[in-house]
This record gives sequence, C-alpha cells and structure tokens, in this order.
Amino acid sequence: MTSEELRLNVEKALDEIRPFLQSDGGDIALLSIEDDKLVKVQLEGACVGCSVNQMTLKSGVEMTIKKYAPQIEEVINVKPD
Repeated sequence: MTSEELRLNVEKALDEIRPFLQSDGGDIALLSIEDDKLVKVQLEGACVGCSVNQMTLKSGVEMTIKKYAPQIEEVINVKPD
C-alpha cells in the first residue's frame, strides 16, 4: 500500500467514526501519518474535555483505522495548544 493509499484508507476510517463523534458534539482531524505506522489525530469539540476520550481513541478510532489499514500500530491524540 502506498503512502497515498494509506492516507485514503485512514480518512475512510475517520469518515466511518466521525458521525458518532459528531452526535456527541465532537469531531476528529487527521494530523499526520508517520513511518506508515503511527497516526496522529486531534480530537475536537466536546471530545477534547471528555473523560472517556482515551477509550474512544483506542477502542473506537484505533480499531476502525486498523480495520482499513492493518499496518498502523498506534493512534495518538495530539492535544491542541
């Protein structure tokens, strides 16, 4: 899978999970994909202060991304400044 295909697959995964985040007043943005293994995202809106956002990130976002792009090893949230 090329880097461009990987990016498209990660975007597809985020598009799948985005409606669930938006229904709670949040969203997610793809910041970068590093070494075709690490995805950096930024949770937005209500997701920023949510007490279960790490669980959402690992069991929702990371699992969905790995379904579309199995070579991804980890998804991390970069907190806004």
